[in-house]
Amino acid sequence: MTLPNTASDISADNGTRAADAPAPTWRESVAVYLQPRVLIVLFLGFSSGLPLALSGSTLQIWMREVGVDLGTIGLFALVGTPYTLKFLWAPLVDALHVPLFTAAFGRRRGWLVFAQMLLIGSIVLLALTDPARAPFMVALAALLVAATSSTQDIVVDAFRVESLPESEQAAGMAAYVAAYRIGMLVSTAGALVVVSAFESSGLPRPSSWMWGYIVMAGLVLIGTVTALLATEPAQSKQAEAATAADTAIVRVIHAASGAFSEFLARKDAFAALAFVVLFKFTDAFSGTMTAPFVIDLGFSKVDYAAIVKGVGLAATLAGGFAGGFLARRYSLATSLWISGVVQALANLSFSWLAITGVSQWALALAICAENFTSAIGTVIFVAYLSALCQNPLHTATQYALLTALAAVGRTYLSSGAGYVAKATGWPLFFMICVLVAIPSLVLLGWLQRRRHFDGLQMRV
Repeated sequence: MTLPNTASDISADNGTRAADAPAPTWRESVAVYLQPRVLIVLFLGFSSGLPLALSGSTLQIWMREVGVDLGTIGLFALVGTPYTLKFLWAPLVDALHVPLFTAAFGRRRGWLVFAQMLLIGSIVLLALTDPARAPFMVALAALLVAATSSTQDIVVDAFRVESLPESEQAAGMAAYVAAYRIGMLVSTAGALVVVSAFESSGLPRPSSWMWGYIVMAGLVLIGTVTALLATEPAQSKQAEAATAADTAIVRVIHAASGAFSEFLARKDAFAALAFVVLFKFTDAFSGTMTAPFVIDLGFSKVDYAAIVKGVGLAATLAGGFAGGFLARRYSLATSLWISGVVQALANLSFSWLAITGVSQWALALAICAENFTSAIGTVIFVAYLSALCQNPLHTATQYALLTALAAVGRTYLSSGAGYVAKATGWPLFFMICVLVAIPSLVLLGWLQRRRHFDGLQMRV
């Protein structure tokens, strides 16, 4: 099982090409994105990115519109707990069969279709709740959305790694990351446009939000159709055949113990895990409050949605390309320094927006700065996580562990952001968001001195 890499792998200590193979022509570079396996991964990336905001920022806007307190909204970050704990059941996804689904579709595709059916049901359940009158039911439904969404992520990551040959891994990773971000934008800006359209048609606000979420549930079917059209990865079939004689318990134990013991045996393993938790914390802390902040300034849902979906999407895609340039131009450690600093400083654009007041061009500039730098940070961070997963026998479980830890900042550490915003006001709050990046940068410098990045290859 090979890990995602590119034709221009970067050596972590000198930033040079890992191999002397000639660079592909532009025709070859474009053609690989049209390969069926890459297109399958692209649509699965969209399906993975779609649910995240439905239990996060979009839900926060819904709650703020109906008058839910900022502190309560901040605490709702805790419903993302499954994203931080998904490594606990990742070995189950690797080892166990889903009755009927596995027999009908195969080991990976069976889990994909099963998880997506549960995800659709969870989003519909969330659509039927009322944030103003039944916050507990909203929290429960959002928790189910996060649980089924994180399960889908586990399967999609494993499917992507196992299904793409070495020559298509780079294009597959790029397509997945881009489609994931587009899926997130559809469930934020797109959802707000749909809800506003229902309101404009005369539906009351509660019904408009309900039908908006039902439309988002229907979009999950894009991933389901993709899974049905895909073919089961050959490596998955081989792994299933190799473990056919083992009992389910033995398969689960082997998948879990090998991944955890191998990673923890690394030098400075716990420091690396702490860095994984903290690197995107500055993004997560500010992101928890971005949507309520914009609404509090007096912008409408339509204004916010138009800017996020338009210039925000363009900035995200541009940031992805910029991240790819960093990955090819600089070493892994240097790329992490650059992306870590710029994603922290981007928060100052919101402080500036809070001081200047309501202005669409100022909002567009702030959203562009956030999306551009966040995309750079995401690409480099994914490259770092992929570089840590070096044993092909445990890639899926190890990757689930690392991405689960990365979600700790978004889920637990960010849960008090609403109370901080209430106590400080918006301009100072976003300045604090810059400062919370300092611990990760201190850890980055310490790990660099300990030669943690030596031997790790950039895989984007």
